[in-house]
Amino acid sequence: MVTLLAAALLLGGCDEEEEAPAYRSGTGEVAASPQREGDAEAGYLALVNQPYVSCGMPYDAYRRVAPDVAQSDLLAGREGRNAELPYALTAHVNDQGVEIVSNNCLTCHAARIEDELVIGLGNEFADFTQDPQRFALRVGNYVRGTAETEAWAHWADRIEGIAPYVQTRTVGVNPAPNLTWALMAHRDPETLEWSAEPLIEPPPEDPLPISVPPWWGMRKKNAMFYNTVGRGDHAHFMLLASMLCVEDFDELEEIDAYAPDIRAYISSLEAPEYPFPVDKDLAAEGEAVFNRECSACHGTYGENGSYPNRVFALEEIGTDPAYATAATDGSRDRFYEWVARSPYGDVHTAAPAPGYIAPPLDGVWATAPYLHNGSVPSMEALLSVDLRPIYWRHLTDPREFVPDALGWRYEALEAGPGPEMDEEARRSIYDTTLHGYGNAGHTYGDHLGAADRERLIEYLKTL
Repeated sequence: MVTLLAAALLLGGCDEEEEAPAYRSGTGEVAASPQREGDAEAGYLALVNQPYVSCGMPYDAYRRVAPDVAQSDLLAGREGRNAELPYALTAHVNDQGVEIVSNNCLTCHAARIEDELVIGLGNEFADFTQDPQRFALRVGNYVRGTAETEAWAHWADRIEGIAPYVQTRTVGVNPAPNLTWALMAHRDPETLEWSAEPLIEPPPEDPLPISVPPWWGMRKKNAMFYNTVGRGDHAHFMLLASMLCVEDFDELEEIDAYAPDIRAYISSLEAPEYPFPVDKDLAAEGEAVFNRECSACHGTYGENGSYPNRVFALEEIGTDPAYATAATDGSRDRFYEWVARSPYGDVHTAAPAPGYIAPPLDGVWATAPYLHNGSVPSMEALLSVDLRPIYWRHLTDPREFVPDALGWRYEALEAGPGPEMDEEARRSIYDTTLHGYGNAGHTYGDHLGAADRERLIEYLKTL
């Protein structure tokens, strides 16, 4: 959100940057790219049934570890064994005849609001703080038979390769960029052959935190990610999600055949409607505040709405710079070079900008915590810097949405994780003093009075 003066300065100047070097994009407007046509209905079926992550746990061993499935975790439209599995898991039979189970995209891209599972909503309560090898070894205790052991070992080897690079400091944030870079480090870009030892320098072991953006924003976005990586053919770039297990070009081409359908499904998603009462008169007043203060960056909404697809420089928005800086300071160029040599993209698709794109705000009420790193627990706190806690944690017993604040119930703390705490308590705390976890910036709501903030929040409930 910006004042009229700031918006005028931004709109007048942010396109006049110097030519970006290789593996970089400038700030300003992100141009649209042609996208392949797809069938949204077929895309949903592919998303929840196809084995785009083709290695995993032998089914029998998985059932020993997780014998029960809640009815609320089942999804319509799933076929065969998948109809019996939780929504975030997919089963298929591999080339050796072993039925295996693997995670799918909904592990990170589905979550509940109240009691409803919302596909496309980022999972802000997922736990990536622990070593995934622990679970792999636990499953391994129940594996029997030569073919099953080979299938498990194939999957466990991949988990071992990525494990040091995907463990976050706190529950809720996501390590997806570091995961992708770690996989690149272990694969030959020209053959896709897996190497037990890294072929290029892996990423740092402490992943920068990311808040998973909602899928329904994809219909408007010309670049897929916060730093504008993921331009060009979105469906093709989405194939990176298969990189944990894909073995050769033939397998990649099979996935690419239905990737445009999955993208079509994602682009068809609508933001969920706010499930609580809305003061329509107050929301109408809030729309005027929004159009005056926020629309220059985040667009307008309604029948004639438009979205500017603009990325703003770090010094303008002031939010934690670590993610954008790491992407553009040269320290990750080896990964962009990997993409350019691989079948996944080219120099232009993996070209970040030194800033962050202002996202579309459809369904923003459902997407707390806020900012690219999930450091601000509520919209109320996003609009008033003084309300942002330095240390905080979600209260999950029970997990409750707070309608007036637009965020999940949380507790502000006096101090961060300490040695006297047990592991679970330490992992639950969001510490904004850590590198990449900062909650500064985006101060555009600070000059608003309390009444205008209330009006604005009421309007945001309607998007």
